[in-house]
Formats: sequence, C-alpha cells, structure tokens
Amino acid sequence: MSYNTKFIFVTGGVSSSLGKGIVAASLAKLLQAQGYRVTIQKLDPYINVDPGTLNPYEHGECYVTNDGAETDLDLGHYERFLNVATSQANNITTGRIYQSVINKERKGEYLGKTVQVIPHITDEIKESIQYLADNNKYDIIITEIGGTVGDIESLPYIESLRQMKWEMGENNVVAIHLTLIPYLSAAKELKTKPTQHSVKTLMESGVQADILVCRTEHEISDSIRNKLARFCNVDTDSVIQSLDVKTIYDVPNHMLSEGLDKVVLKKLGLKSSKPDLKSWNQFLKKHKHPKRVVRIALIGKYVELQDSYKSILESFIHSAAVNEVSVEVTAIHSEHINKDNIDVKLENFNGVLVAPGFGGRGIEGKIEAIKHVRLNNIPFFGICLGMQMAVIEFSRNILKLDDANSTEMDSKTKYPIIDLMDDQKNIINKGGTMRLGSWECKLKKNSLVSKIYNCDIIHERHRHRYEFNSEYLKDIETNGMLATGINTDTGLVEIIELTNHPWFVGVQFHPEYKSTVLSPHPLFVSFIAAATKYSNNKSE
Repeated sequence: MSYNTKFIFVTGGVSSSLGKGIVAASLAKLLQAQGYRVTIQKLDPYINVDPGTLNPYEHGECYVTNDGAETDLDLGHYERFLNVATSQANNITTGRIYQSVINKERKGEYLGKTVQVIPHITDEIKESIQYLADNNKYDIIITEIGGTVGDIESLPYIESLRQMKWEMGENNVVAIHLTLIPYLSAAKELKTKPTQHSVKTLMESGVQADILVCRTEHEISDSIRNKLARFCNVDTDSVIQSLDVKTIYDVPNHMLSEGLDKVVLKKLGLKSSKPDLKSWNQFLKKHKHPKRVVRIALIGKYVELQDSYKSILESFIHSAAVNEVSVEVTAIHSEHINKDNIDVKLENFNGVLVAPGFGGRGIEGKIEAIKHVRLNNIPFFGICLGMQMAVIEFSRNILKLDDANSTEMDSKTKYPIIDLMDDQKNIINKGGTMRLGSWECKLKKNSLVSKIYNCDIIHERHRHRYEFNSEYLKDIETNGMLATGINTDTGLVEIIELTNHPWFVGVQFHPEYKSTVLSPHPLFVSFIAAATKYSNNKSE
C-alpha cells in the first residue's frame, strides 16, 4: 500500500530542552523551501487536556491558534518558521487522548471489549497523527514527541510510532532521534555513550532511529560519526551535527549544511532540490547587522522565566530586522516597581511594553509604569492585561476615579473600568473557556492603528475573560483616550490609543501570536519604529 502523505517523527534522548521543536521547525522550513507542503504537530505527554490552566513558570507561554486552541509554545516556533497557521490538530496531549477514549467508552463504542492502552489508546494517537493527512492537504507531516525517551509518560507515543513504521512500510515513516553528545572538559573529549544508551532504550520499545541529530558544543569528528553510526545502526550520513548557534534562526542553514533535508527526503523516497531561502537569509542579514540598538523595557509578572513571554520576544526580533535595529529587551518585574523608584527603573529606555497576565499580583507596578510613559511621551505598547491597566491608569489619573479597577483584582470596586465579560459570568470550568482564537475587529478611520494596519478590518487572536466596560467609554474618549478598534461581533473595545501621545497603543488581543519571520506583525514593527525615533530624538 502506498501513502500520499509521508510522516517524520522527532524524539529526544539523554536530556530535555535540547531543541526538538527548533530542529523540527528548521527541517520543515527546508522541506517547505523545496516546494513541499509541510506541517508540524506536537504530542505532549502530560495529563492536562491543554496547557491553558498551567502556570507560566512551569510550562512557559501558552500559545493560541486561530481556531482557539490553547497549545504548547513549540507551535509558536512552527508558525514563525513556516509562516503557516496551525490548529487544534497540531497539538495533542495525553489528557486529550484519554478523554476521547473514555468518552467513546461511555458512549458504548467498545461494548464487550476491555479498553486498554494497546490497542485503544495507541489507535487514538495514530488517528490524531493521521488526521492532518486527511484531504491530502500536506505532503509531509512532522510529529514532535515531547519528553525524553525512557519516560513512562511517552511510552504510548513511542509505541504508536513503532506501529506506524511497521504498518506503513519503508519510505513512508522516518524516525529522527535528537540526542546530546556531552563534552567532558577534564578528559577533553566528547562522549557517545549517553547517545548509545538512549538509542538502545528507543530500540527496546521496538523503534530503530533512522537519523541521529546530535546536539554538541564542539565539532564531531569523522571517527565519532562512524562510531555512532556503527553502534546505533544508522548510516554515517545520517549522523547530523547540531552545534550551538547564536540565534535559533541560524538552525535551518546549519541543518542545510549538514544535509539533514537530503537524508530525510532520500529515506522518504522523495526528490530533493536546492531550498529557496532568499527571504529567510535577507531577514538573517538584517538581524545580524543592525544599524543601532533600541532599548525596550518589558514589564511583566513572570519575567523570571524567559519562555513566559516567548512570542513577544520573538516578535521583537522580527520587527527589529524590518527597522534594521537590534532590540535590547530588559525584563522588569512589576512587583518591584513603585512611585519612588519608577524614574530610575525606566531610565534610558526607548519604549515600554506592559505584558499580559492574570491575577492581582504586580498590578500597581504596571499602573505606575504606564503613568510614567504617558507623562513622559515614551512609546507604550500594552497587550491584554497591559491594555486594561492603561485604561485603569487613565481613569484614575485623568478622570479622577481614584478607586478605578478591574473586578478581577477588586470584585467590589466602585468603578469597574474592566469587568468580566457577560458570557463568562456563569462559567464554572476554567479549562478552555476563555475568549479564545481569532476574532474580527473594525478599526476607526484615520486612527493610528488603521494607518499601521493599512486596512479597516483585522483578525487577531484572543485569550482573556475580562473586558473594557463600555459604560465608561464616553468619558474616556471625551478626555483623549480613543477606542479605535471594536469587535464586530460583540461591540467590545479591542484597541485604545491616546491622541496627545507620539505612540500609545493598548490591545485586548495578542498580536505576538501572529508575528513570523516573513510576516512581522505591523504593531510591533510600528512600535519599534516609534522607539527608534524616540531614541534618535533623545540623542540629538
């Protein structure tokens, strides 16, 4: 039996955080640049149905797709590299798999049978993997299996991989194993034994790796390649070196020089050609050769973990390249900001972004920061909670509503400037129940944002429960804060901006989710342009 869609699996061994997502995205980029229709999915071995209820400190950013799926942050990498939208089908968790099987069992679909991991769970996994292949939309599907080989949680996924390799036959499924080659400084040599053991563990589950991608800090010699090939049962040209690089956006070119794409396509029985990376390399050139540095303060509540704001940080890189500058981001914890230190904390910055978040912790610090940038004409960008805090700051200090607040922070506030959305008030279950995914927004003519987007209607992704209270809209607009973006379905305020400020924009949605290497988000591009102008004026 022949298959139209080919499958590539990426597993990890020896250590976590080796960069399976980046390797998968880089390979996908190389295949896409050769004309193949490619998508990537992530299999996550945790029991949560999705990462929407996980603490950012534990899981990092929760990435949201157009169709409203709360997903792993790796899907952000997939979109940023491929410039193609993902969906709910691109992120599968163990929780979702078991939930689906249990629902089927309750409906009676397995009457008379004992429901087991094999075949019922593994069949459900295989069905989820192959779902993307329906309608012949993709030539190649890359599946990243989360966790590390040997983890109990990952075993059903590895077993599903084994079954698919056996069922689909040669040239239809390729297994890539990403592993670590540690360097022992005392012995001054690279050690292959951890990789050998990792491959052995994979083989104990019935899966033979076809390709090894070896993360290393030092060049792998031919003798080490030959040793790995011999002991791990792979071809010598299937031992791929993955050296540490300055930026993740270098990885596609590095994988190209190592011939990863050629080896993969050969094993899949597909033709290879020279990838067209012209636009990608133009971005890299600008990224690596900026004309000046722009300093941005990122004010948030989860700044200790960089991955909590991964999409925002990557959006800065994309927009910086367009402006031919380097963005130096300094994360500042909002809990450490107060009226006594705000001048010092925000000294020498060319722009301030107040980040998304939930809960009352660090709120007053965000408000102080917004007051500072508003009074000093420093470019300001507020996202989700950042936009809400901007409205509260304006209400307190311009409208003189001293107790203005969000009902999220103070349920009994006298002036609920930000309030729980009506459709959220009777919701009990917290998972997957926020306003999520892409929504249409109409921009006010001649507004700053309409000029930035250069259109009247936009579609942006959301993740929130609270909204601007339209009862206060008239008073706010009368005093110089305009609602310049309105949700066409609900009438809710999506965007605010100040009329008497060089660049002051707050958005209820998350523009960072849609920024990619080849399509930097216009709001970030404009914000960095404003920060660059502010820096130039300051230095004159």
